[in-house]
Amino acid sequence: MDKKLGVYICGGCGISDAVDLEKMVKVAGNNVCKTHPFLCGKEGSALITNDMKDEGVNTVVVAACSPRVMYDVFNYGNDVVLERVNIREHVAWSQPNAEVPAPAEGAEAPAEAPAAVFHKATQMMGEDYLRMGIAKAQKMMPAEPLVQDLTKTVMVVGGGVTGMKAALSASSIGYRAILVEKTGALGGWSAKMHKQLPTKAPFAALEAPIAPELAKQVEADANIKVYLNAEVSNTYGAPGMYDVTITSNGAANEEKVGTIVMAVGWTPYDATKLADKYGYGNLANVVTNMQVEEMAKAGSIKRPSDGKAAKNVLFVQCAGSRDADHLPYCSSVCCLASLKQASYVRAQDGDSKAYIIYKDMRTPGLYENYYKAAQNDPGVFLTKGEITSITEAGNGDLVVEIANTLIGENIKIKADMVVLATGMVPNTKPVDVDSKDLPVRTLSMDYADQAAGRKIPMAAPTLNLQYRQGPEVPTLEYGFPDSHYICFPYETQRTGIYAAGAVRSPMGVAQAMNDADGAALKAVQCIELASRGSAVHPRALDMTYPEFRLESCTQCKRCTEECPFSTLDEDEKGTPKPNPTRCRRCGVCMGACPQRIVSFKNYSVDIIGSMIKAVDVPSDDDDQMRFICLMCENDAYPALDMMGINRLQYNNNLRILPVRCLGSVNVVWIADALSRGVDGILMAGCKFGEDYQCHFIKGSEQCNKRMDNVQETLQRLSLEKERVQQIQVSVAEYDKLPAMLDKFVKDLKAMGPNPFKGF
Repeated sequence: MDKKLGVYICGGCGISDAVDLEKMVKVAGNNVCKTHPFLCGKEGSALITNDMKDEGVNTVVVAACSPRVMYDVFNYGNDVVLERVNIREHVAWSQPNAEVPAPAEGAEAPAEAPAAVFHKATQMMGEDYLRMGIAKAQKMMPAEPLVQDLTKTVMVVGGGVTGMKAALSASSIGYRAILVEKTGALGGWSAKMHKQLPTKAPFAALEAPIAPELAKQVEADANIKVYLNAEVSNTYGAPGMYDVTITSNGAANEEKVGTIVMAVGWTPYDATKLADKYGYGNLANVVTNMQVEEMAKAGSIKRPSDGKAAKNVLFVQCAGSRDADHLPYCSSVCCLASLKQASYVRAQDGDSKAYIIYKDMRTPGLYENYYKAAQNDPGVFLTKGEITSITEAGNGDLVVEIANTLIGENIKIKADMVVLATGMVPNTKPVDVDSKDLPVRTLSMDYADQAAGRKIPMAAPTLNLQYRQGPEVPTLEYGFPDSHYICFPYETQRTGIYAAGAVRSPMGVAQAMNDADGAALKAVQCIELASRGSAVHPRALDMTYPEFRLESCTQCKRCTEECPFSTLDEDEKGTPKPNPTRCRRCGVCMGACPQRIVSFKNYSVDIIGSMIKAVDVPSDDDDQMRFICLMCENDAYPALDMMGINRLQYNNNLRILPVRCLGSVNVVWIADALSRGVDGILMAGCKFGEDYQCHFIKGSEQCNKRMDNVQETLQRLSLEKERVQQIQVSVAEYDKLPAMLDKFVKDLKAMGPNPFKGF
């Protein structure tokens, strides 16, 4: 591509009060360079588009506001290289502005206003950022979208309420759906319910289960193909081009699908594990909440020991839940389920009584109305308490002893039957797999685990993916598949595969149906974006993808092992086999590669390296030191924007360089920067660890692990290890970020300049 570069500098929003625009123009050199008081306005926008039309400008550098805003204004299509330089939030709004000298005391005011005196450090920062932007634009190439004709079919695995609703949602917007159910009938657990919790305002009365109606709709929908008594035997390929084998009633069926919704549901917690504490399995009349549901659906609630109608029923909340030895989490609907079943008991016999013993009564949102309705029933008794023992009292009756009640006394209650409100376990809950039986290392495995043949947790068989990193989607600590719970609630760590319903998080029918709609829409969005060559979350609309110079590949396998999304497969030699539609464009593979064979059209080791080299590093006798901050675009960079918006200042010795993810940071950038005299490198990214916030799952964590390689580089250069540091910051901590940056600079200034400065 023959480039003609145009540089456009905005003077609005206080930018011209912070930097001398005439000096900024000189930085652009011989390139087309123009200033305008408001580039985002109609005239400013026309200035750029006219130059593209009349002067052949095809590479545009816009020095103005953050690239996180006005992206619709500064959008010139895939054929134009565009680089946004942030001199508003990161310079004008977060650094000292120019000062106008006041006349000396007693002197006459000059006829013309004196010229503003621009702050030297602020000017240097603005010029450095512009040089960096120009260097990047000169190296970037236009995106070349990988446009493909993809299969626009959504496969839904699981035929409960969530799965049926997801299939219906996809069908309603014109997509073909395939519904795979492992049993012989649709409906799941909901079909076994006597009544379901309310799904509409005022959320005070029970409803008939919706599962039968949904099943009728599915069976009548010509756009939905249903497989019963079925399982997914194999899933090959990538989003938009999956080849799936579905085994149904002993026959193998081949289907082509675009995306997958996992709605495989939940299983009640195994109550036999509660035998010692609550007597389940030892005491005949201790049952589970699901057993009571089945009794009610069958016609009456009877105790198992003698078939006698249960008139005094005690419900034990959090039976195994919120318990480190069983289920550490709350299943969210158990309290409501017991309130519902208490109404069954009361409806069966007006003289019956229901006792609910809880740790905390949790009825989220408008379900508080249902709780209040139950409280108004004189036959329902509720108290906070701790079950200390359950014993038989003869004739099948049970005596329940309760401590720490609301009245402050220990009490005993005689009951016909005790119901354990057990929690919900996702059907993806990991099972232990012998690691030596796995063909490849999974993301959750430690290298030592496979070498030693230790057992590791692996999600229960659901999709049987033919992926380099294992056959199922990775799960979190409690077995729930997840990508980023807050920002991307339906996304799993496998692009194009979405979790919905109780497999994603414990929930009731109303929330599960909303979840189904959300997951189905995300599945459709994925197909549409992938067919245009675009990335999905979080870099939605990014048309670039990693390109591999495989002739230089040494088959080290780091890219295939470290990719958070199992984008890459391998051939028999260990050479990576790209799957672009699986890729989320994080660049972790680029950061992992020691041979630097991975690059994007607008993001590469060379491009970022050129930006670092464009920074003016003051000589040893200059008062200024220079530090590079590689800042994650998902949390740290927006936090810096927030600092600017709130007019918080950061140290002017720093130069901020946004990266897609800290996982994309290649060690060569650090070595090159330090060898040319940069005094220190700070990497600011998302929080990692158990409560990670990284949009790319393990990017920040991988960067932290690579610090060992960084330390080797520092040792080779005979530099202090403190010259390269990593900090964790969330977007909500923008007010804390100035102190973090200041501390880094202060510590390194005390250490002294980089001894390579000036070479």
